[in-house]
Amino acid sequence: MLLPLPRLLRGARARPTEGVSAAPGETRALTEVALYVLPPAVALITAAVVWELWVRAADVPTYIVPAPSVVLDRFFAGIGFFAKHGAITLAEALAGFALGAGVAIAGASLMAHSRVLERSLFPLAVLVKVTPIVAVAPLFVIWFGFGSFPKVLIAALITFFPVLVNGLTGLRSVKPEAHEFFRSVNASNMQTYWKLRLPGSLPYLFAAFRICVPLAVIGAVVGEWFSGDRGLGSVIIVAHNNLDMPTLFAAILTLAILGVGLTVLTWQLERRVLFWHESNITN
Repeated sequence: MLLPLPRLLRGARARPTEGVSAAPGETRALTEVALYVLPPAVALITAAVVWELWVRAADVPTYIVPAPSVVLDRFFAGIGFFAKHGAITLAEALAGFALGAGVAIAGASLMAHSRVLERSLFPLAVLVKVTPIVAVAPLFVIWFGFGSFPKVLIAALITFFPVLVNGLTGLRSVKPEAHEFFRSVNASNMQTYWKLRLPGSLPYLFAAFRICVPLAVIGAVVGEWFSGDRGLGSVIIVAHNNLDMPTLFAAILTLAILGVGLTVLTWQLERRVLFWHESNITN
């Protein structure tokens, strides 16, 4: 099949010639990554150096504040231990995030189509939001036992409200002209939902996901404080009771790595899914 001449010429211009170095797009991508990575890396290294010097100059006992070098030694010496408990916390957090986000999106979809349902269900959602997680966690342990299920529920609970609010806002933020077009072609409510409302709500949902993924980790850790014989939350509690500050700070470091990694993965997924959105279009 012959290609039209304009398309053929565009294809020829798009092919890189041999011997040419990195394309401008690749250079721009590397520069963007460097701008994201270098400033926080420099800030973290500077903070660690100041922390190390202060601990050594003031001769602060390790059981009060350990030096970063001591924390790193404990972390790398027990890398398998922290990886094992970190994987448990990560699994509970991701399961809770999936459960909370799924229920929130379903609730937002129902409320977006009915003002009566919104007025009935939204106050209950606000009640869930304002209830302190620390107060609910012991109840979940009593009701559901000491396994992973109460931690998953706590992570889901802390995830639920931001996804619900952003999902409801996104599902309602449909351009009137687009909605009128779907009506003009006699699209059903399900077609309008799947092809107009849900795609239009994705930027709002991903904004909530970026917030809720680290929150789900926090929820899992809080659950492990009350019911944990495993996971990073239980490691922190045991280390605190034993005044084992290097282990406690190493567990916090593991949590920080998990949070940063999940946030970066969510951001990358958002860029791939929402490549068409103006927030991801570069000049």
